[in-house]
Amino acid sequence: MTTPSSRIRTRFAPSPTGFIHLGNIRSALYPWAFARATGGDFILRIEDTDLDRSTQASVDVIIEGMAWLGLDHDEGPFYQMQRMDRYKAVLADLQAAGHVYPCYMSMEELDALRERQMANKEKPRYDGTWRPMPGKTLPSVPEGVKPVLRFKNPLGGVVAWDDKVKGRIEISNDELDDLVIARPDGTPTYNFCVVVDDIDMQITHVIRGDDHVNNTPRQINIFKALGAEPPVYAHLPTVLNEQGEKMSKRNGAKAVTAYRDEGYLPDAMVNYLARLGWSHGDDEIFSRQQFLEWFNLDHLGRSAAQFDEAKLKWVNAQHLKALPDEQLAQRVLPHLAQLGVTADDRLASICGLFKDRCDTLVVLANWIAAFYVDVVPNAEEKAQHVTDAVKPALLALACKLSVCAWDKTTIAAAIKETLTETGLKMPQIAMPVRVLVMGTAQTPSLDAVLALSQREKILARLKNA
Repeated sequence: MTTPSSRIRTRFAPSPTGFIHLGNIRSALYPWAFARATGGDFILRIEDTDLDRSTQASVDVIIEGMAWLGLDHDEGPFYQMQRMDRYKAVLADLQAAGHVYPCYMSMEELDALRERQMANKEKPRYDGTWRPMPGKTLPSVPEGVKPVLRFKNPLGGVVAWDDKVKGRIEISNDELDDLVIARPDGTPTYNFCVVVDDIDMQITHVIRGDDHVNNTPRQINIFKALGAEPPVYAHLPTVLNEQGEKMSKRNGAKAVTAYRDEGYLPDAMVNYLARLGWSHGDDEIFSRQQFLEWFNLDHLGRSAAQFDEAKLKWVNAQHLKALPDEQLAQRVLPHLAQLGVTADDRLASICGLFKDRCDTLVVLANWIAAFYVDVVPNAEEKAQHVTDAVKPALLALACKLSVCAWDKTTIAAAIKETLTETGLKMPQIAMPVRVLVMGTAQTPSLDAVLALSQREKILARLKNA
């Protein structure tokens, strides 16, 4: 076994048995943040021993999602299936030291035992039939049966740890049966592999979901049998979906990468996810740098957090507004490409004009597209605003716009002159022009919109109204 590290070392150890959703990725965010906040190391480990359900596609989504969110790892990814020789060597050492024994109880015998225990209102658990004890005669070894290997859980006493989220937890060893740590084919099981990994990788802090609390006492006993000090544990409360159920694929959770495709900013996602179980006073909106400056394990919440897509959109909108126009222009390019739009040097200015109206990059891209593609006006709004009575004014405006300088101030003057000459009020001409130019009557300031549009397109739309 390796020597414990004085440097903070955390890990994220997902199972690639389905796509990674927001509830999963939050369990990566906190150990990443703790490592970054303390100058430590963050390790990525793929727990792929479930051969029937693990897929490369799931691994790819894990790595892709973490890369999008900027949750960079210092070591890994390590794959458990590539460490089987190491597990088996440690298993042999444990067996030689008397901490492990073969158990020949069949699944049928185990099921019958559990049925009897439940009928007697007892907790279903392995009864130690094959556990060697002084003065005990073990059953005869059945022919042709490959045994599982069980870990000799300590008898009596308690397993205790000070959880950084839940506080002091004590569990009686009498509540724990002898855990299977190797299958009949010799393949080690999850709880054993995790302990060997955490020792070898010198993990100092295990920050994970509270669905692992029941595994922790078993893992601590294996640590002690291997002569190693257990890490510090922090078990995070569950993330619930909007219906109050545990977030999962079955309950409608989306892959993390779906939020990228829907136009969310990675820093906004980090901000939102950070608040799903951690807080810094009343701060709602903060940068990644602020998050890392503030983050520690002392302000992790104990209550389940509930996902709220409306709140996520609001957080995203705040980050989108705060982003400099040039940076925003770069972020929106992939979404413009999805619309078949090739932008030009107007892009940053258009982003600056519309970003206050948008909560995602996809919404922003749809606004931007109106400057580059043919717009089909909303039929209802066109019928309401582009009337026969206003068309002469539109032609008069087109004449002025055809000869004036193409900047916001001069365009505003041309609109004002048209209003004076026709006796119309601003909404009577602004609304139809917006509908014709942008497809809708609700846009930012008309002169600013026109100044960023191509003169020829504007003139054609006004004349063909």
